[in-house]
Amino acid sequence: MTTSSGTETGNDTSIGTYVYGITAADHPALASFAEELRGVGDPPRSVRVLTAGALAAIVSDAPEKLRPKRKDLLAHQHVLEEAGGAGCVLPMRFGSVAPDDDAVASVLAERAEHYRERLEALEGNVEYNVKASHEEEAVLHRVLAENPEIRAYTEANRQAGGGSYEDKVRLGEMVVAAVKAREAEDAVEVRQALEPSAVAVSAGAESTGWLANVSFLVARDSAEVFLTATEQLRKARPYLDVRVHGPLPPYSFVEPGPAEPAETPTGGVGAGAEQSRAWD
Repeated sequence: MTTSSGTETGNDTSIGTYVYGITAADHPALASFAEELRGVGDPPRSVRVLTAGALAAIVSDAPEKLRPKRKDLLAHQHVLEEAGGAGCVLPMRFGSVAPDDDAVASVLAERAEHYRERLEALEGNVEYNVKASHEEEAVLHRVLAENPEIRAYTEANRQAGGGSYEDKVRLGEMVVAAVKAREAEDAVEVRQALEPSAVAVSAGAESTGWLANVSFLVARDSAEVFLTATEQLRKARPYLDVRVHGPLPPYSFVEPGPAEPAETPTGGVGAGAEQSRAWD
C-alpha cells in the first residue's frame, strides 16, 4: 500500500480513515488530490490517496465529531464530483469510516475483483436522479376530465346544494383514489419516457410528495440526449413537476441491481449499503 497524505491541525481530532470513494490506481486525477482537495471536518481535512495493487481509495483523516451537516455533506459530494469528473469512481455513503489506512487497504485487496468489475461496468457513465410530483390543480382537472363518475357525482352534489356530509366524504374518497391511480400510472410513464436514454435504471425508495424517484445511469456522451428527453417529458405532461439532479457520481449503481438513490446535498448522499458495511 502507498499513500499520499497531509498533516491536520485544529480542534477536530482524528478517529480513523474516512473513505470517499474507490477508483482505479491509474485514475488520471489522483496526483492532484493531496494538493487541491479538502474534505470533511473542521478544519477541512486534506484528501489523500491510498493505493493497493490496481485499486485506490480516496480518503482523509476522519474527524471525531463528524455529523451529517450541510457543510460536510457538500464536502463529501464535492470530493466525489471532482474525482468523478476525470474518471470513474465508486462513491461511498457519507460517514464511511475505517479504523485506519491498513483496514482500507485490506478491504481493497479482499474485494478487488468486485471493485474492478464495477469500475469497468460504470466507466464513462454518470447518474441523474429524477423526481416527479403532480401539480395539484392540474392533476385535479385531469382526474375530473378522465372520470365521468366523479364528474356526475360532483354535479349531483352541486345541484343538491353541496350534498350531505356523507356525499362530500364519498366524493373526497373518489377523488383521492383517482389521484393515487393517476400517480401510479404517471410513475410508470416517467420511467418509460426516460429509460431509452439510459444505460441502467434504479428505482429509489418511495417518499412522501414524490410519485416517482428514479436514478438513471447515463453515458457521459449521451447526457444531452437524456436531458432533452426530460424536457420533452415536461412539455408532454404539464401536470407533472419533474426535477433532475445531476450529473452525479453513480451512487445508485455501486452494487449490481437496485441501490439507495442519490439525494441532494441537503438530504444526504447514498451508495450501496453493502459498500458502507465493508468498512465496519
